[in-house]
Amino acid sequence: MFDVLIIGGGASGLSCALVLGSAKNKEFAKNKQIGIIAHQKSSHLQTALFNNVLGLRPGTTGASILESGKEQLTSLYPEVQQITNEKVSQITKTKTGFLVKTNKAEYHSKLVVVTVGYTNLMTIKGLEDYMEPHPREKAEKNRIWLKNTDHKIDEGLFVAGTLAGWRSQFAIASGSGAQVATDILTLWNDGEHTKVHDKIPD
Repeated sequence: MFDVLIIGGGASGLSCALVLGSAKNKEFAKNKQIGIIAHQKSSHLQTALFNNVLGLRPGTTGASILESGKEQLTSLYPEVQQITNEKVSQITKTKTGFLVKTNKAEYHSKLVVVTVGYTNLMTIKGLEDYMEPHPREKAEKNRIWLKNTDHKIDEGLFVAGTLAGWRSQFAIASGSGAQVATDILTLWNDGEHTKVHDKIPD
């Protein structure tokens, strides 16, 4: 049983996982089981080139960030379980949370964060009732979002990134994933607003 399972290994999914992992020493986050199904084949980062992102060297490719992001997560927060080479096919509400089925396995989680791409080819069963045309894209592009309020679709079910209704900008997608992570940390911290910052030692 995961405490939270992130679906998708793009900008928002990896950002969410990194922020959650960085809280490992917080009393309220100790022993939490965090996982990410880091499916990346359909990520728009595969063909992205970044020249206008603060902190990234101009010419950085999205494909390189996908790889370095997974390496960063492994190096800094190995407690976060990375599940690779699996694609989610269905999410089902259960008495204790959610059942997440992939093409290879089944996982149980108390919370789920969906961070996959926003194309109308997204075919995860169990999310159909939340799908609507994307509010910040041209209609002819046939983009979708999962209707939500402040990233929350339903009790225990969150969405981040472009699928949450945000525009397709790397910084926005990353920030959306980080926002969901801090919302989950706040939930674990009995509703006390929470964020995680690293500081240079004095």
